[in-house]
Amino acid sequence: MPEQDIYYIDGEFIPADQAAIPVNDLALLRGYGVFDFLRTYGGRPFCVEEHISRLRESARLIGLSLPWSVEEVIEIVNQTVSRNDHTEFNIRVVVTGGPSADFITPAGRPRLLVLVTELQPFPREWYTDGVKVVTLPGCRSIPEAKTLNYLSAIIALGEARRQQAVEAIFIDRDGRVLEGQTTTVFAFIRGRLVTNQEGILPGVTRGLILRLADGEFETEIREFTSDVLHQVEEVFLTATNKEIVPVIQVDDTIISGGKPGPRTRRIMELFRDYTRRFAAG
Repeated sequence: MPEQDIYYIDGEFIPADQAAIPVNDLALLRGYGVFDFLRTYGGRPFCVEEHISRLRESARLIGLSLPWSVEEVIEIVNQTVSRNDHTEFNIRVVVTGGPSADFITPAGRPRLLVLVTELQPFPREWYTDGVKVVTLPGCRSIPEAKTLNYLSAIIALGEARRQQAVEAIFIDRDGRVLEGQTTTVFAFIRGRLVTNQEGILPGVTRGLILRLADGEFETEIREFTSDVLHQVEEVFLTATNKEIVPVIQVDDTIISGGKPGPRTRRIMELFRDYTRRFAAG
């Protein structure tokens, strides 16, 4: 039997099969809490300060006070990684709403959890051949916050799987492209790299891609509609765990001739070079 992962659970380092929180925690009762997700390269947490800063901002947006500083959470993340033995890690940092006497009112005692697992790669053909996505009407509540409430995402991803797609992209009532359930959407439109910023989670990988693309491509931060999405030159998704995934089909529309486009491949190359340098120290 493989050795168990060690989690940080509310002040203690505990084997995964012993990890638990009380049933009166608002994370369980009401989905009240926030989280962030990051991974390692070369065994080192990647963009950890950006992720933990976003965690704190997510908590602020839902009125959840955090007693831990960014530096304190980063230290706990590093300690958790050091207690586990994987080549590369997925790291999930969770702040729960804490206990509630009446099962709805926060008592101001949030819990901090750090859960690590071995990083598992996504299918290679996603990156070599591209993927299909579907569009669905909808949006997340408080989209700028990464909360524990993933009900809409679970339903949307179930519909995506039913249509043999890997992601569902939300389209708002005005027809604007928002975000995937676990990804940010980028498109090349008339040669320019375009992504929106309203009504979406501020993706850490998204920010890095915009920095890496600077000087390589003209970029525009702006809205675009689902009609435009079906007519773009190239589309790709970004996420911490998925990195950069080329999209070759949106609903029934084939994109980029049915194969990853050259500009998307260039973005992928820039990202790989950056993460390799980070892993090398």
